[in-house]
Amino acid sequence: MHDHTLQSTTPPARYGDPIYHPTPIQPPVVLPTELPPGVEMVTLPGGYRTLAYTHPQPPPAPAAQPVPAWAKTTALLAPTVGCGIAAAGFGISYAAPGLIAMTEALWAAIALIAAGTLAPILHRATRGGRGAAPVQHVTQHITASGMFGRANGTINHR
Repeated sequence: MHDHTLQSTTPPARYGDPIYHPTPIQPPVVLPTELPPGVEMVTLPGGYRTLAYTHPQPPPAPAAQPVPAWAKTTALLAPTVGCGIAAAGFGISYAAPGLIAMTEALWAAIALIAAGTLAPILHRATRGGRGAAPVQHVTQHITASGMFGRANGTINHR
């Protein structure tokens, strides 16, 4: 028998040769805490993982809520109520002198009523034991102009 050995057309293997047997290079391990801002580990469509710059996503804006009907009504009524209060204060400031005069007139009326009620009682009490005194007539003429005008008068004794 004849010994045939197969001869290979490939040259003998040389370890460390970058063409035939490349030495595997370990990628550096980067911890997630060491990544600068804007850089993240991403997976590409082919399955490779690599570092890439990314744009930060802004937080989603909150959905706009419709304004309740009571808030619209309150907002529309606020100026009206405020103007009404201002007008009332303005009117009271103009009416104050008349109100003061009216209170003085009411006090005068109360004094007149009190004097008209007490005068006969006091007259009877003081006249009791002297007998009949001559009747005296007093006539008054009082004139006044306007509702709050000053009154003038004359007294006639008879």
